[in-house]
Amino acid sequence: MTQQELREYLLTFVDAEEYNPFDDAGPIYRHKSNGKWFAFFAVLQGTHCIILKCEPLEADFLRQTYQGVTPGWHMNKTHWNTVALNADVPPEEIKNMARMSFLLTMPKAAGKRRK
Repeated sequence: MTQQELREYLLTFVDAEEYNPFDDAGPIYRHKSNGKWFAFFAVLQGTHCIILKCEPLEADFLRQTYQGVTPGWHMNKTHWNTVALNADVPPEEIKNMARMSFLLTMPKAAGKRRK
């Protein structure tokens, strides 16, 4: 899966936007409504990667399953994974991980009633 293909997929999520706050780094994808990041691209040791949020148990499982999935670069290693785009991770799995990252960072439902 190429970075451009993944970029196009990320921008299909409702409330997603591309954000470029750094001159020397890849784009960040965040929710328009709450500003939370759910994905960003990086080139690490010459490899194009995407960094995605993940549930801790799922993150560990994915790291054990694919060589191309490692702890999140420059992020909390428990909750974020780095995924090499040219590695052994199937494109559909990368899309699933991106979707889950988006869902994990969505704005919370407003106004839980207090007793």
